[in-house]
Amino acid sequence: MDKLGGLVEIVRPVNSVMLGLAIIVGAAVTGGWSILGSPPTLLLSFVTGFCMTGAAMAINDYYDREIDAVNEPRRPIPSGRVTPGEAVALAAALSVVGLGASYMISLNTTLVAAFSWVVMMLYSAWGKRTGFPGNLMVSACISLPFIFGGLITGSMYPSLYFSLMAFLSNTGREVTKGIVDVEGDGGAGVNTVAVSKGPRTASVVASAFYVAAAVSSIIPYAFRLVSAWYLPFVAVTDLGLLYSAYGLITEPTRENSRAVKNRVLYLMLVGLVGFAAGSLL
Repeated sequence: MDKLGGLVEIVRPVNSVMLGLAIIVGAAVTGGWSILGSPPTLLLSFVTGFCMTGAAMAINDYYDREIDAVNEPRRPIPSGRVTPGEAVALAAALSVVGLGASYMISLNTTLVAAFSWVVMMLYSAWGKRTGFPGNLMVSACISLPFIFGGLITGSMYPSLYFSLMAFLSNTGREVTKGIVDVEGDGGAGVNTVAVSKGPRTASVVASAFYVAAAVSSIIPYAFRLVSAWYLPFVAVTDLGLLYSAYGLITEPTRENSRAVKNRVLYLMLVGLVGFAAGSLL
């Protein structure tokens, strides 16, 4: 059971489910209720997002196993519940399933999924050590599900705004994670903002992205891309992001940064629900 629990944990189910749902929401933003009339496409879309994200998480844990031994010794690989080889095998299996699901939708969606796969592999093997550029690579992958969804319905324009919001909020979260991992990252030569400029500067950079994400959330409603059902959910997300930005700047400690990065993940999920509500209702 420890093995199975470790394999589940390494996939990070919350993150993977969010990315699967983000593709469906991306399609809903552009196609509305019409996307609900194609259950096979919905299922394949979710499987693509879930599996590609899970693969990225697994391969990232493989490359981060020495850093995690310092920062997160209870993670599956450092704790011994999952071997490095098993993490690679899991990443390979999920990659095959995810790319296969995208191919069953269309060639264009396959190209987006393949591009995301290449970026996530480059990030884990090399990009992470670049620090902020690596943060941008992760955020690019986080924003792609909305593009993927737009390709399903053949309308890209509305999905771009939601991609922007996902990109900005996730970049703030990635910089925040650098504060949490500053000790292990510094020893491993990972040049995050927190390592190169210090936690205080990293907190300011992360907070700037949180504020930018909150401001950008106004655009979809201003351009009538969503209904008023979008507003209550995005208000919760925006207030949470602004609160997180303020708290991070006033207390850029490892413990508080961990709380902020966890909170922002759930705020992004609330925002995702808002995108869906504003598009479908």
